[in-house]
Amino acid sequence: MSGIRYPHVFQPLRIGNVEVRNRIMVPAHTTNFGEDNLPSQRHLDYHRARAAGGVGLIIFEAIRVHRSSLGRKQGVNGYDRACIPKFREIAEAVQAEGGRLFGQIIHLGRHIDGNFTRTPSWSASDTPWTAMAPAPHPMTVDEIREVTTAHAEVACNLLEAGLDGIELQMAHGHLLQQFLSPAVNRRTDDYGGSPENRLRFPVETLQAVRNAIGPDACLGIRISADEFLEGGLTIEDMCDIVPKLVAAAKVDFVNVSHSAYHGSYTIATQMADMSFPKGTFWPLTTRIRQALEPVSNRPVVMSVCQYRTIADAEAMLSSGDTDMVGMARAHIADPELVNKAAQGRETETIPCIGCNQGCAGMLAHNLAITCLTNPRTGKEGEWLKPDLTPATDRKRVLVIGGGPAGAEAAWTAAARGHDVTLWERGDRLGGELNRIEKMPLRAEFLQLLEHQKRRLEQYEVKTELGRSADLDSVRSFMPDTVIMATGARAVGQSFPEGGRGLTFAEALADVSALGSRIVMLDALGTWAVSGMAEYLADLGKQVTLIVPTGTPAWTVSVYSSYALRHRLREKQVRIIGTHAIRSWDGEKVQLTDLSLGEAGPELTADSVIAPLHGHADDRLTSELIAWRNEANAPVDIRSAGDCQSPRTALEAVFEGQEAGRLV
Repeated sequence: MSGIRYPHVFQPLRIGNVEVRNRIMVPAHTTNFGEDNLPSQRHLDYHRARAAGGVGLIIFEAIRVHRSSLGRKQGVNGYDRACIPKFREIAEAVQAEGGRLFGQIIHLGRHIDGNFTRTPSWSASDTPWTAMAPAPHPMTVDEIREVTTAHAEVACNLLEAGLDGIELQMAHGHLLQQFLSPAVNRRTDDYGGSPENRLRFPVETLQAVRNAIGPDACLGIRISADEFLEGGLTIEDMCDIVPKLVAAAKVDFVNVSHSAYHGSYTIATQMADMSFPKGTFWPLTTRIRQALEPVSNRPVVMSVCQYRTIADAEAMLSSGDTDMVGMARAHIADPELVNKAAQGRETETIPCIGCNQGCAGMLAHNLAITCLTNPRTGKEGEWLKPDLTPATDRKRVLVIGGGPAGAEAAWTAAARGHDVTLWERGDRLGGELNRIEKMPLRAEFLQLLEHQKRRLEQYEVKTELGRSADLDSVRSFMPDTVIMATGARAVGQSFPEGGRGLTFAEALADVSALGSRIVMLDALGTWAVSGMAEYLADLGKQVTLIVPTGTPAWTVSVYSSYALRHRLREKQVRIIGTHAIRSWDGEKVQLTDLSLGEAGPELTADSVIAPLHGHADDRLTSELIAWRNEANAPVDIRSAGDCQSPRTALEAVFEGQEAGRLV
């Protein structure tokens, strides 16, 4: 079946001297699974699961070549020979499942956190990566040579460990790209100035690695086809540069990405979220492929970013514009992505919705990645089986609430063999997810809802809509376990000197009644308020966003927030930072300037929207616990999601699955 539906995806591919079973790879991506700067058991479990799931090639994340590039303890180094046996275990695990494992070698350059090693960051020049960052140390020629040698030594270590190939990272604004980029490199010596001089360090490093590992070992480069940075490298520049790199040494593959690690819009393109039209960056691969056509022994070309389904990959491969497709976030969501496509089980695929909350969002907090739609990600060694461990004692389970937490808990418990009934008081499942359907740039969240519905059907959960729960109805049901997922009660902020803001539900009940001039208070810092502001602006409303912290969506990962703020500016959403609302009389909104502690400007508004986090709806939970304790009833009561504490779908889905696993 796979050969019929996806003939290009399931063709084997030779990359240098390495045979790969299909055209799908997992590109290098940060997991934060490292322990004391070494690979961990968590890495092994994670990559083995994806190799077992059918992917052809895995590229291990950002392996630091030098101490000046460490940045944090979760980052992995390749220069300490203690890494070799750990990498060997991972390589053997991946290869035993039929996959191939490459290692990406890297020096991060100017954007590492020097506080970790108590050293300055290194770069081509003293240009900070963002306004808040310290100026990096411009590398001396001796330091350039030291780092060149370090790349070669680490490549040899990885091949000694049994990895199948090496990827030299020249993309995403890391050190080698910092030397390439005219926006960063302001040197006046042999390593700066002209395009040829800016190319010198990357070429010397590439040649050093090739000479160290020999002519037969598999070696490739990862490049940014466009920096999307003022004064930076463009696609035209890279179409000139990449053939020169390939001519400088035997290069077996070119992995085409884009962006620079810089405090601006460019970083949001690197892991383009659901707001970007699918395929936005795929033409960059086409341009690089065309630039390489005249090259003898043309290297394999790889394309990445926004490939969410195997059908997406097949479309790009069939065009002839790429030889291999990288699907990082799709595999974060579902390690069995390839096997499910091969076996005709695509309806069982756990979707990547491009939310960037569990993957990129965790990195901002130096935490290990997970996935909103698949809480098992990062816990492969703890939650051992993707299809769940069967329960030894079948129980009668009642789940109350059909939002993300309740639906996840219900199908998870049923998958383990329990008899599960789900009560939802509304006329459809989804809870707060249903609000998102009115916001086109966030509508992919509905894929989570559809996935959960399919799971509920698959595991024969008895779902009852329009069914309210109270103490008597729960007691009459006689459950062994009750999982409470009743969500939170919405609250609109009351202002100190009068007036109250609308909740999301109140505002969306009749958008036409809001009028044309809308003031919104972002007291949450999540996607919710900024997404609503964008939606209303798209409807032609004049939106003013009041932000107490100064920056809207401050809890959202930079991999999404820079693009969001860019769109808000394009849509003429007015943003007033470090202010709060003092009062609203139905016409005039009086602000408070929080930085000065005095009255701020007065605004005219037809409506004010000011949602708060809400209150956890734990009333029935408290009643049930009191009854159980008083009657000594043998009922296990658990809670998941917002009825414990109002947060996001990331926490709701995780807690729902955890509750279902614990029954």
